[in-house]
Parts: sequence; C-alpha cells; structure tokens
Amino acid sequence: AEAKSAGAAGLLRLKLVNGVLEGPAAKFLGEGAAARLGIGEGGLALYVAGPDAVANPALDRVRQHVARRMHLVPEGAQAFLWVTDFPLFLREADTGNLTSVHHPFTSPNAEDIPLLDAAPERVRANAYDVVFNGTELGGGSIRIADPALQARVFSMLGIDEATAQARFGFLLEGLRAGAPPHGGIALGMDRIAMMLSGAGSLRDVIAFPKTTAARALFEGAPAPVPADELRDLHITVRGQAT
Repeated sequence: AEAKSAGAAGLLRLKLVNGVLEGPAAKFLGEGAAARLGIGEGGLALYVAGPDAVANPALDRVRQHVARRMHLVPEGAQAFLWVTDFPLFLREADTGNLTSVHHPFTSPNAEDIPLLDAAPERVRANAYDVVFNGTELGGGSIRIADPALQARVFSMLGIDEATAQARFGFLLEGLRAGAPPHGGIALGMDRIAMMLSGAGSLRDVIAFPKTTAARALFEGAPAPVPADELRDLHITVRGQAT
C-alpha cells in the first residue's frame, strides 16, 4: 500500500529461507541471485520495478514506513544530510526533450562535461541541498561561468542562439567580459528554528507572523497606497474592495 500510494505498481518481496529465495519474482532471478542482491539468511529484500522517478520515491515511502513501524528512529534524533549529485537534465516523457532539473544556469560537474553530448542524462549538477530530519532546509548551486559552456547548455535545452541572445544576452556578455564563478545556498532560518526547537508551526518561531490572508497585523500591512503614488507609477487598481 505504501509503494502504491507513491505511484508504484507494487512492491516485490524476496526472502532467503534455508538458502532458498522465496517470493513471486524468485523464479526469474536464477541461481546465485541472493548473493548478487546481498540477501543473507532470513533476510528480506523489497524492490520496486520502474524508472527512477517512480521507484525511488516509492522505496523511500516504504523505508520510512518500516522505520516508523519498527521504531528504528531514536526519539529526539537530529540528523543532518547533504544531498549532492543531482542530475543536471531530465528528459521529458511526452516530448523526449531535455529540461533542466534546477535551472539552465547550474554548472555541470566538471568530471561529467565529456558526457554532455553522449549521455546528457548521466551528467551531474554542481548543486546541493541540506536536509534536517527529512525536511529540506535550503539548497543552492554553483553557476556556469564559461560563456561557451552556457551557450552549449542553452542549445541542448532547445534554446537557439537568437533566443538565447534576446533573453540572456546580458548574461553571456557578462561571462565573456570575465564575470567570476559564483554560487551559494539559500537557508530558511525560520524553518531551521522551527525544526531545531520542535515547534509545530513556523508561526511559533516568528515574532510577527502573518495571518492566513497574508496580513501583518502588527505593522498593519498591506496598507492602501496613496492615489498620487499610484499615478506616478502608472498603476491602476481595478476591482478594489471598499
């Protein structure tokens, strides 16, 4: 049920009993399958068949379910994790075209640049996320600093030279002028405070939280803008509530 709720067709189960694999798929695996799969005596292995985009989330859902049922996560545990080696591209199922996983300015891993033409889906991005107890706290990347590489990535994404120049000419010109590499990470400090303190909501760790209607009661915001200021900015407000 857990695997299916995550989009998988089902969950394959294999168990090694007295040196013999048991399970619906065991007969298709052949001799020595237990050793190849790393299943020891009395061990249980769970598998999902399908593309990574389906199998990985489904197996993660199963992993978390088993951990909760068997009380494998210590009470009050604080576990940080860096997630790296994201793919730079994904191929759209309906069109077969490449698309950026993060955005078209993320730098590929230097080791994988030779794979750009031969195997673009195996190219890793120079990107990273930091996770705390399963919740993403922030993420970032190192951007492309080579104008030729940036133009090459645009082309791979179906952005022709004229379109790239029209939309991103300022960037390409800046890179040609010697703009240095840059990158970073964006962290949600309020979310970090919520997670570390065990608070149940972001509202509990913010001095002046907004209402569900996005109003700041302490500051009285948003407030009406004077008509002369709207006129100076050539802004017309239509359908304004009275």
